[in-house]
Amino acid sequence: MGVVIRRAGESDRTHVVRLLDEAFQDDPVSSWVFPGDEHRRRRHGALMEAFFDLALSEGFVDVTEDGTAVALWWSVPAGEDEGAEEGPAQLRAAVDPDNARVEEIGRLTGEAHPTDRPHQYLHMIGVSPERQGEGLGSALIEAVLERCDREGLHAYLEASNSRSRALYTRLGFHFTGKAIDLPDGPQLWPMWREPRPFVINDGETGRFA
Repeated sequence: MGVVIRRAGESDRTHVVRLLDEAFQDDPVSSWVFPGDEHRRRRHGALMEAFFDLALSEGFVDVTEDGTAVALWWSVPAGEDEGAEEGPAQLRAAVDPDNARVEEIGRLTGEAHPTDRPHQYLHMIGVSPERQGEGLGSALIEAVLERCDREGLHAYLEASNSRSRALYTRLGFHFTGKAIDLPDGPQLWPMWREPRPFVINDGETGRFA
């Protein structure tokens, strides 16, 4: 039986934020941004809510019908974003004003982000801890990548561990060649995906330009 996926909206805010908060509470990157356990429990959800708002504004949010997995995508145009430099500082001010790492991770990932071609950016994907390893995350990603292949769209993400990096490689993503080093913290691996040829009919392949 396939995984049923739907587009999330404002009415899903509470559930999606709670799911992301739970899924990433012990993630190495979240632990770096919020190094204290108690502080992370108090402020981490605010960051997830800010990311949810950004996805609704800049792209879309996909969630499995049973609500156990969610993916946040941004639709990124080509060219420099005029507000990109202010974005990390604004995020810090809204989420955790005394925490410089909220701004720093935004700045570092922003500097590594490609700007030469439009693409779909997989910003976050979260799965309920009790449902991890069942292929729900892969289903969410593949649904969007199929559209990317049909429409000739590129895709981009940052892998945060070797396991996810291996998964993304199988899905056609390639390491860009320069990791993002969080000071005294984990690495992130920027990964880019070219659209793959798709079958039109009778075995013919094609790709939109």
